[in-house]
Amino acid sequence: MMQLDNLFAKVEVIIDKYGRERSNLLPILTESQALVEHNYIPEELAEFIACGMCIPTSQVYEVITFYAVLSDTPRGRHIVQVCDSTVCRLNKNVSLVEALEDELGVKIGHTREDGNVTLEFTPCFGACDISPAIRIDQKVYGKL
Repeated sequence: MMQLDNLFAKVEVIIDKYGRERSNLLPILTESQALVEHNYIPEELAEFIACGMCIPTSQVYEVITFYAVLSDTPRGRHIVQVCDSTVCRLNKNVSLVEALEDELGVKIGHTREDGNVTLEFTPCFGACDISPAIRIDQKVYGKL
């Protein structure tokens, strides 16, 4: 992880860009997470953001734990998310998971040993018309 002082300085710029209203917390967290090597919000960063926005740290964690795009634990350089909605399950996302596990060399819910890929389930991200669907680094692919 980049040095905390350097990271905090960059995050302060992000907070200033969006403003300190709680309604701006999601984009602030999303941009801040992108600065961290393993695609997550470490505890020190969550506390810094809470302090900078004058909100309780618990409110920061409510957002981090609610949105699948955010994480409070280290993940791989690339995030492969498999939609686990009812529609995707009906369209056999289990077969898709098995194929991805074989191709990527990692089990669902884990990060590959080299740190390049995390494979995880995620709640519906609105791609029901092309299910089963996956999201790789924020880009959606469907009809798989």
